[in-house]
Amino acid sequence: MSPIACRPLAAADADWVRDLVVRRWGAEYLITRGRRHDVAGLEGLVAERDGARVGLALFCMEDGACELVTLDSLVAGIGAGSALVAAVADRARAAGCRRLWLITTNDNLAAQRFYQRRGFRLAALYPDAVTEARRLKPAIPLVGRDGIPLRDEIELEMAL
Repeated sequence: MSPIACRPLAAADADWVRDLVVRRWGAEYLITRGRRHDVAGLEGLVAERDGARVGLALFCMEDGACELVTLDSLVAGIGAGSALVAAVADRARAAGCRRLWLITTNDNLAAQRFYQRRGFRLAALYPDAVTEARRLKPAIPLVGRDGIPLRDEIELEMAL
């Protein structure tokens, strides 16, 4: 098997990205910190191995910071997520960003573990932020992974 390669999104990826985000996140948009991110308006990188798409990162850069809006690894344990995080960090540094940050939820213990192992630190807790996000995206479930009530957003960050 060849290593993971990350490349910018291309026009030919549009349907795949939309379908993936709808399948994984329930709509063509994502909500973080009360902000709606339409998939079509985000920058992104695709992770590939042997010509097959194995991951996606969508992000936006503003005010010297890069928000990693979503990271989707389609094949566990092959390094696609790690490769995408590194590639997004490289792009953010090159664009002059001073930090890379993201939001996850209180139930997503696997994400908290994944990001902290890659150099992210806990930056903030937003109690009941998911409750507020449901006003913008009613499809967000009440109960998340492992039967944990889905209530809070957790911000993690990495200095660049």
